[in-house]
Amino acid sequence: MPAEGRTRDAVIRLLMADGPLTAADLARRLGLTSAGVRRHLDQLIEDGSVTSRAAGGPSRSRGRGRPARAFLLTEAGRARLPHSYDTVAVEALRFLGEQVGPEALERFARQRAETMLAPYREALTDAPDVTAKLEVLGRAFTDAGFAASVQEMAGAQAAIGRAGAGRQLCLHHCPVASVAAEFPQLCHEELAVVTEALGTYAQRVATIARGDSFCTTFIPVGALGAGPPSTAGTLSTATPNTPSTAAPSSSDGRTC
Repeated sequence: MPAEGRTRDAVIRLLMADGPLTAADLARRLGLTSAGVRRHLDQLIEDGSVTSRAAGGPSRSRGRGRPARAFLLTEAGRARLPHSYDTVAVEALRFLGEQVGPEALERFARQRAETMLAPYREALTDAPDVTAKLEVLGRAFTDAGFAASVQEMAGAQAAIGRAGAGRQLCLHHCPVASVAAEFPQLCHEELAVVTEALGTYAQRVATIARGDSFCTTFIPVGALGAGPPSTAGTLSTATPNTPSTAAPSSSDGRTC
């Protein structure tokens, strides 16, 4: 990490432990000049990590000059610090599975996926076709932090052996990847809910939780109701380095 980044991290840690602090306080603790500290504070204020307020108490007086400002972290600043949310989530799901059973994990994963799509149910119902539904799903996943995109899949006709183009729902980020690595129920139930929302067969051919670069779901657009009898979709069991043959590939069978 560049020196400036390390200094800003040190400022954040001090404000977390002892804030609010003035620029003079921080300069003394870090062995820097007040001007140098203010440059870092200005950047942290600009990116939303730090805010300021008038410093209280007689010791903060600066005579006839401007009153001293005390700096403190915002919620965004606190989010930059290390956290153990994923560890707590994994421990909670382990406890749920041990105390209640695997069915409880599936119900939790199902409810989580349904809750994510709940605000988009009306838009999904009104969407005239699978392509339009995919666009709605892309917005839903992006709003949930997955950075989704919908892309046309070259060579889909040859791969699925029927008329109609293929589409990929690509998730470029997974905020629960480390949890899903131990609890694939999150991926399975998410796919089931997506498949039901689309009303057509879909297959998850890659997941970030399994080590792939993207979470990729293949959908044969135009084949509404086609595919295996089950509408729950399928999750490929191929390893990250072994492309699935059930869906087409733009390069290695897994990239979007």
